[in-house]
Amino acid sequence: MRVQQHWDGRPCDALIALHAGRSAASIHAFADACPGRALVVVLTGTDLYGGIDATARRSLDLATRLVVLNELGIDALPARWRPKAELILPSAAALARLAPRRRTFDVAVVGHLRAVKDPRLPMNIARHLPQDSRIRFLHAGQALERGWARAAGATARATERYRWLGGVPAAATRSLIRRARLLLHPSRNEGGATVIVEALQSSTPVIASDCRGNVGLLGANYPGLFAVGDEDAAQALLLRAEREPGFYRRLLAAARRRARLFTPAREGKSLRRLVHNALKDNPHDPS
Repeated sequence: MRVQQHWDGRPCDALIALHAGRSAASIHAFADACPGRALVVVLTGTDLYGGIDATARRSLDLATRLVVLNELGIDALPARWRPKAELILPSAAALARLAPRRRTFDVAVVGHLRAVKDPRLPMNIARHLPQDSRIRFLHAGQALERGWARAAGATARATERYRWLGGVPAAATRSLIRRARLLLHPSRNEGGATVIVEALQSSTPVIASDCRGNVGLLGANYPGLFAVGDEDAAQALLLRAEREPGFYRRLLAAARRRARLFTPAREGKSLRRLVHNALKDNPHDPS
């Protein structure tokens, strides 16, 4: 197995490509050079919920199999591509929680500052929390779009309830999640967020927007969902988690139940089955 940014033209029995749009050049080149071989395309949130343009449509047509990363992903596909799609839930290693800080009720927000991730929501909530709340947002992620660094910096200067950490290495990000009381994930669109999986596998409860990618990981009945962009509803859930031990325990129990779906063993088994079936259906005949 080789892991590459782009297919380099070297022979292989199968290609697994992440993102129908961004990997389109490799997908199209492989299909032209190796017709009939297994070609698996893993669909991201941009593919499923950002609009499928002509380039992505060709990738979907060329794929012999498609993979979605949340339980609602197949339903998001146009009907013509659903028969060759299957679900593989992502995974993360299970790690024990770290002792949380006592003086503050820390809420981790993990995601680069882009409009689709709705970074404005935690900034606005931080400015309007009740005086007696101990909630503090710790926001990890680089500002990838214009204006967000200025907005994050201004919020951090205006209130001690918000800290922008900037880009954080993966190990430190996981530690941040493990020590936080909650993970807040307010995305407007999402395919299958790794940070939600990491939080569940750290027994850190999640409060998240109800975009389809989040619901597809957490489940429609998960108690910590709020309508996309609804700052008041998100704040209400955060305050309930801080102030009502019974509600916090309910979130924690729900997170631990969902965590069972995201183990490396389960994902590995699904991936092996995918590759086996893809090669069986599209064998490479060296002759």
